[in-house]
Amino acid sequence: MIIEIKVPQLPESVSEATLMSWHKKVGEPVAREENLIDLETDKVVLELPSPDAGVITEIVAQDGETVVAGQVIAKLDTAAAASVQAAPAAPVKEEPKAQAAAMPAAAKIAAENNIDLSQVKGSGRDGRILKEDVQAKPAAAAVAKPAPVVASTPAIQIVGERPEQRVPMSRLRERVAQRLLQSQAENAILTTFNEVNMQPVMDLRNKYKEKFEKEHGVKLGFMSFFVKAAIAALKKFPVVNASIDGKDIVYHGYFDIGIAIGSPRGLVVPILRNADQMSLADIEKQIADFAAKAKDGKLALEDLTGGTFSITNGGTFGSMMSTPIINPPQSAILGMHATKMRAVVENGEIVARPMMYLALSYDHRLIDGREAVLTLVAIKDALEDPTRLILDV
Repeated sequence: MIIEIKVPQLPESVSEATLMSWHKKVGEPVAREENLIDLETDKVVLELPSPDAGVITEIVAQDGETVVAGQVIAKLDTAAAASVQAAPAAPVKEEPKAQAAAMPAAAKIAAENNIDLSQVKGSGRDGRILKEDVQAKPAAAAVAKPAPVVASTPAIQIVGERPEQRVPMSRLRERVAQRLLQSQAENAILTTFNEVNMQPVMDLRNKYKEKFEKEHGVKLGFMSFFVKAAIAALKKFPVVNASIDGKDIVYHGYFDIGIAIGSPRGLVVPILRNADQMSLADIEKQIADFAAKAKDGKLALEDLTGGTFSITNGGTFGSMMSTPIINPPQSAILGMHATKMRAVVENGEIVARPMMYLALSYDHRLIDGREAVLTLVAIKDALEDPTRLILDV
């Protein structure tokens, strides 16, 4: 029996997806629930499992094509299911240089630059070759034959001695661009700054980090302290945890904190649900899990949906100061930065302290300067005396 493989129902607000890379070819056996292809949306990457065992008889839509829910992209012959079930017992002949699956953009760049993909190690999910892997490959990976003449517009156009590269945006990058423009167009964004002495948190962390890791199985980082400090401040100034809906102000009685994480696909902001009910260990474990999922492209839509306040850490890349952009429909975002030893005055004396600049961007339509400044001061105070987070004062 021939059945059609269709694009599944896409997440709410997602109208279309891009086929990333087929894991099976025509004529190859497929087991039930085996992943056939990944679909990239502007929010998450979805796996498409086979509805039954059989053999792929036709691939209708190719890698890189844009598809919609319900669209037929392949056909499967279930009459061959018996041979599929027996397939695992059959000896598998290994090919010494099997080429890893390459993303469409990577394959295009490789073809037009005469790069042998079998010599490129993929850093993507399941060893897939990303465009960054091809771009980073040295010239030794190129095949020693002249590049073919391509009639269509090439990915790299050389004008004199100056090369130009043109590659399509990923759906996630397109979505990020749209949301950033939306945020700047719809919000009255203002940023207030302060600085925090990180010595108390660093001392506490250094004192207990080994015991913490042994007890909880996860490293004690700085982000959990910032999450706790932010929640303490948001409880004092609920408007910073609120959002605008039309002509209404929605005050949230919960604290869902978004944590900005870099991934191979771009910046993602998974949500710590009910973060006020989480311990430091719970927060660190959840962030570590989000980071692993982001790296492997396995973040689910529910991981990225919602949020009442966000935190981003540009300091991991060396940033000293920045003005983060609000993640709609939220009304504020906290920016962390690099910690540097600086000269400060304490009790009339100049001393060296590990200082970090903090930035709070907020929607001035909803949040006045007073609430924004006091929120940032409350975060600073909590971090400079972390026992306040334990005593809730």
